[in-house]
Amino acid sequence: MNKPSISVVIPVYNGGENFRACLHSFSHSQCAPDQIIVVSDGDTDGSWRLAEAFGAQVVRLAHSQGPAEARNVGASLATGDVIFFVDADVTLHPDTIKKVRQQFQHHPELSALIGSYDNSPGAPNFLSQYKNLLHHYTHQMSSEAAFTFWGACGAIRRTVFEAVGGFDADWRNCVEDVELGYRLKQAGHSIRLCKDIQVKHLKCWRPLSLLKAEIFYRALPWTRLILRDRRFDTDLNLSYTNRLSVILVFLGVGSLVASLFNTWFLVSVAALIIGLLWLNRDVYQFFYRERGLLFTMQVVPWHWFYFLYSGAAFAYAVASHRLSRLRRPAASAILLR
Repeated sequence: MNKPSISVVIPVYNGGENFRACLHSFSHSQCAPDQIIVVSDGDTDGSWRLAEAFGAQVVRLAHSQGPAEARNVGASLATGDVIFFVDADVTLHPDTIKKVRQQFQHHPELSALIGSYDNSPGAPNFLSQYKNLLHHYTHQMSSEAAFTFWGACGAIRRTVFEAVGGFDADWRNCVEDVELGYRLKQAGHSIRLCKDIQVKHLKCWRPLSLLKAEIFYRALPWTRLILRDRRFDTDLNLSYTNRLSVILVFLGVGSLVASLFNTWFLVSVAALIIGLLWLNRDVYQFFYRERGLLFTMQVVPWHWFYFLYSGAAFAYAVASHRLSRLRRPAASAILLR
């Protein structure tokens, strides 16, 4: 059985030291890729020079056009049977590329695959450790039959990528990989979540950067995508546990406000807290095993806050969608007068 050739595509915009570490990780790979293409997306910090010095094939875009277009540009130059997309702020494990190649070699029916972050994030601060560990947990607990794609560690057969038209650049900086995954599934292609194919995420999350990314680059556009395609999958971040947790958090907030007028609502607040702890017990047990009790105690409020702002963003996007649909008939009626 022939081994498929692999072209790695890395979009980068001012990658800094994380990008240097990303490139360096290829030096320790047990299996070298056949091609490494770095697309400098209008960077101003000289990231492209690092890539050239490393020996990668470099493409420079004059202005930043977003990761979707940068990946498409890189993919257009790929010669490998498989295109392996990697973000500029992750490092590969020594066996990452080897395992990608094995999956496509031994599973000819496979169109695409995604991997997982590992359980040892690069940035040491609490928020980065928490968020990247939660991402790791989500992937490790999800179904291997994936319904979406992931640009940080995702591989796809080049012929399939070209057939579906690549990434949709209209999504620019948000959920372009999720959108590609939806189109792959609609076209009947298989996507596998390979939990043992892992990369280390180096990004340092701070409160404002995290909220901006999760609300404006994930929750809102992903909701619009769900409504566009009418897909209500129940895996990854859209699991029934997460959906029910969002409801309980909002009920808890409502009960807490009501308790200002009637203290009996504190009983409801206590019951909802117990319910949230029980419902998410597997998550918190995971954090306890990985980082201990004190870390887990810090995780709980942030996890509930995540349910709060994600649920609020979803509600806002749904309301905006329905309002826009109501306005269209009204606008059409005015034009017909």
